[in-house]
Amino acid sequence: MAGVESLKPDSTKGDEPAWVCLFLAWCIAAVSTLGVIFVGEIMGQTPCILCWYQRAFMFPLAAILGIAAFRSDFAIWRYSIPLAGIGALFSFYHSLIYVGVISENLAPCSQGVSCASSDMDIFGLVPLPILSLGAFFGIVALNYFMMRRVKI
Repeated sequence: MAGVESLKPDSTKGDEPAWVCLFLAWCIAAVSTLGVIFVGEIMGQTPCILCWYQRAFMFPLAAILGIAAFRSDFAIWRYSIPLAGIGALFSFYHSLIYVGVISENLAPCSQGVSCASSDMDIFGLVPLPILSLGAFFGIVALNYFMMRRVKI
């Protein structure tokens, strides 16, 4: 069936490991996006200023990585690594405030929820800033492995 072959997406030599990395990066971004919406809207936790900055970098990642996975566009690393890297810097700074390495006086949170309060824990166990940092690093790492695999 010659017609079926033309329906397959052009995926740079049919590179399945690279596509799996791209798909997993999208999964991390999508779960993170849905998770913070759940925490904010369902659990009623108001985000601090640093959380909003992190969301500003995570939300577009869910969209662009999803589109790239659908299209098998492995060149997405050019956009997703900088977005995730900047988001990781915000979450790293937030994590340092949360654990007490940086004084809360240096936090941009002058109103609303404190950047270092226990409200930053999800279900009282996992600190959101550290979870966010892990998500951003996971996205960067998966994009790096994808990039190395397809040698773009």
